[in-house]
Amino acid sequence: MRKQKGFSLIELLIVVAIILIIAAIAIPNLLRARIAANESSAVASVRTVNTAQITYNSSYSTVGYASSLGALAGTSCTPPSSNSACLIDTQLGGGSKSGYSFGISGTSGTPVNTYQMIGAPLTPNQTGVRYFCSFADAVVRVNPTGAIATCDYTQGPLNAN
Repeated sequence: MRKQKGFSLIELLIVVAIILIIAAIAIPNLLRARIAANESSAVASVRTVNTAQITYNSSYSTVGYASSLGALAGTSCTPPSSNSACLIDTQLGGGSKSGYSFGISGTSGTPVNTYQMIGAPLTPNQTGVRYFCSFADAVVRVNPTGAIATCDYTQGPLNAN
């Protein structure tokens, strides 16, 4: 009788089946973890823009708040100006970071005395689930059910839950 070398087909199929079962368990958890990380990054980005807006308003009081993310970011920082303040990174200044898109709207007045910052997932239910916003009071608000057209007091503040 010859000595068998290698694995039988049944043994290989059992190993493949075990790997597929483990993958089926791990992949949804990985996707949920990525969504949670993207949402945490979005909240941090909204807070960063709020801080940058306060600094911008203090530095350029004749202009008020910045009317765009590009004015907060800028490309030429020597010296910083109201068109290129270099207060946030260029990726966030471009309007998209970590699976979320960001924008400033609702700027009005001279000097600009109000703004709205809105963060929305690029692909809902894949890159993020919740929508975030803030305005001049610098409180980060959340809407877990749908897009935010206008940030106001109806959205609840972000809890530490």
